[in-house]
Formats: sequence, structure tokens, C-alpha cells
Amino acid sequence: MSFVQFFRILWARRWITVLTTLTCFLGAMLVASLLPARYQGKSRLILDIVKPDPVTGEMVNAGFAKTYVQTQTELIKDYRITGKVVDDLGWTSSPDMAAAYARRSPDDKRDFRRWLAQRISDNTEAQLIDFSNIMEIQYTSDNPETAARVADAVRAAYVNETLALRRDEAVENEAWFRKQADRVRADLNTAEKKKSDFEKANGIILQDNNVDADTAKLNALAAAQPAINLGSMVTNPGISPAQAQLEQINASISNTEKVLGPNNPDLIALKKQRDALAQVARASTPSVSRGPAGPSIAALYSEQQRKVLAQRGKVAEAQQLAADVTVLRDQYAKTVQKAADEQQKSESTITGLTLLGNATEPTSPIFPKWPLVIAGSLGLGFLFGLLLSMLVELLARRVRGPEDLNIAGVPVVGIMASNAPPTRRRLFRWKRHEPATTAAYGA
Repeated sequence: MSFVQFFRILWARRWITVLTTLTCFLGAMLVASLLPARYQGKSRLILDIVKPDPVTGEMVNAGFAKTYVQTQTELIKDYRITGKVVDDLGWTSSPDMAAAYARRSPDDKRDFRRWLAQRISDNTEAQLIDFSNIMEIQYTSDNPETAARVADAVRAAYVNETLALRRDEAVENEAWFRKQADRVRADLNTAEKKKSDFEKANGIILQDNNVDADTAKLNALAAAQPAINLGSMVTNPGISPAQAQLEQINASISNTEKVLGPNNPDLIALKKQRDALAQVARASTPSVSRGPAGPSIAALYSEQQRKVLAQRGKVAEAQQLAADVTVLRDQYAKTVQKAADEQQKSESTITGLTLLGNATEPTSPIFPKWPLVIAGSLGLGFLFGLLLSMLVELLARRVRGPEDLNIAGVPVVGIMASNAPPTRRRLFRWKRHEPATTAAYGA
């Protein structure tokens, strides 16, 4: 079908298009006038998702931010929040709400409070403003004052519920960490007792650096031996290195005794180390004066080395027990710290939400939008009129020009114009009659 044929059909059926367009326009205006106007109240707040938690230091991961925001928007419409909004607004005591509830469907078995909460949820929307972390809560109502008041009430309930959820979660986490800390503490006491019993049974005392007294004595002999072996080259005797170390240990013991008791393992280890160095110092004194004293120090070193090697297995086991104690101590300290953090979090009033200004009463409705109603009804009516005109033409097809004969493949011999005046035919053709052009064609 060419454009000329299409235009002829539309022009011939123009009254169908006009009437359809007017009908859609008038119908849309009537419906928009009968329906109540809808107003939308908007209340805003800031989601501090980019700031770390002031207690734990945690923050929302960038990849999880979208999911977090979606969760918050769904939480706003949850019954846990909308139910509190119903209570805050006092709608359960409203006669108008009670009358509306009485007119509900017989199949609706919800209680009054849940029915009101669902009504708020159905008219509430929440969204994040583009390129910002500002969330906008919208409530739609046929009353502008109600729209603004409910929007602020939903925001307040959301903030309070967010704080309550954070506190409840923190209380549960604190209880769990306290329970874990008690268990770790019991394991730590058992490990410490096992380590202490093993050390007493085998005569092994480990220092803070996890080294036993015999190994410390061997290290002292190893440190003193090279200096003593050079005794043959000494020109001025002086004080040997072992004696200098002995004086340092004596000073350490003197300071430690002021703080620790006589049975403290660290103090006992220092005294054993002092005894070992005292033997080295006594053996090194003649070597400095006479020169060659290496063999006696070497003998002490060899003897101590054999002793250390003999109890190496027990020392390794004691060190393993000490390592277990260290791990449990670290685990206990971290667990207690976690429990303290959760306790502080449960007492915090920080929600990670910052309230902006209160909602104001909307001055113009969001429905009906008269420019949109007018333009939409005219456009839709015109389009529907075109389709209806084409449908009527297909059901009652007519030859309106020589191009229409091409469908049957009939050759056109000539065209004879109508005798009716063009103006009269165009303006006063009220009745249905033959088309203005008659084509003659051959068989």
C-alpha cells in the first residue's frame, strides 16, 4: 500500500479518527476529574556507608554497597517498621480507618494493625538519589498534610529500628564472644597447668624467650669461649667477658628481686644463668693471667652441650606446650577485645544515618498531571482512531483510486471524473455514496 492509498483511506474515514480522538480525550478528562488527587511527601536522610564504624572500624565494601542500599529500601517497607508507624500515628484509634477496615474484602483475614501497616507499605517508596548517598522516602496520599506527616514518621521509625537492630545484634555477638572467651580461658588454664607440671616433673624452666636455663648456660659459654681462647695474646689482663656478663646478670637479678617473688620462674632462670656464668668467670680468671686456658672452658662447653642434647626432646616438648599457651593467650585476648567492642556497640547511639530536613506539605499533586493527561489522551486517541479507520476499511474495502486496481492485476483503460461540484462533495457529503472517481477497465 502506497502513501497515497493510505492517505485516501484516512481522509475517507477521517470522522472515525476525529470521534475516537475526542472520545479518548473526554474520557481521560472525566476519569482524571473523578479520581482523587494524589500528593507525595518526601523525607530524606544520608546513609553514611562510606564512613567506617567508630567502634569496630568496619565499613561497607564498595561492591556490597548496592546490595546494602537495596536491603535498606526493602527494610523501610517491612511490617516491623510500618507497624511502628501505625502506632506512632495512632491510626488504630481512628474511626475513619476502622470504617475503611470494615469495608475490606471478606477474604482478607489480616488484623487491623497489619492491614494498616500494609496500607502504609503499599504507598511508600524509597530510593537512593543518583550520584549521592542520600536516600529519599516517599509516601503518597490524597491529603498533602498526611503525605508529609507519614513520610517523616516512616523515616523516624526506620532510624529507630536501625538502632534497635544494631543493638540487638551487638548484644547477641557480645554474649557469644563472652561464651567463647570463657571456653578459651578454661583451655588456657589447662594448658598452663600442663606446662607447669611438665616443667616441674622434668626440671625444665623456660624463660620468656622460650629458652631453657641449660641452653642459656650453653649460649653463655659459647659467647665467652672465643674471648678466652685469645688469652695467649693478652698483654693486659683486665676483666674477662664472662665477668662482665656476670655483673650485668647480678644487676638484673637485683632489680628483678624488687618486683618479683623469690619463686618466680624468670628470677630462678636468671639465677641459674648467673651460676653458669660464675663458673665460666672463675675458669676464665686464670686463663687471662696465664694465657692458655682454652681446654678448661672447652671442657665446660662440651659437658654443657652433652647435657643440653640429652634433654633436647623434653625441652622441645616443653617449648610446644609453651607455644600452645601463647596461642591460647593471644586468642583469649582477641576474644575479650571483641566482646568489649560489641558491648560498646550495644550501648552506642550511632546509627550511620544523618537526618536532613523534615518533609514539607506538597503544593501540587503528582496525579493528575493535566498536561500529561491531555497530551496522552489526544495522542492515544488519534493512534487508536487510525487503527480503527484501517480496520473498517479492511472490512469494507472500496476502490478509491486506480492504484487499488493493481491488487487484482486489472489494466486501467481510463479514468472518468465525477460531475459533482468539488466543494459540495467535500463539505456536504453526509450520506454514503460512490467514490469520487470511477475507473474503466477492460476484461
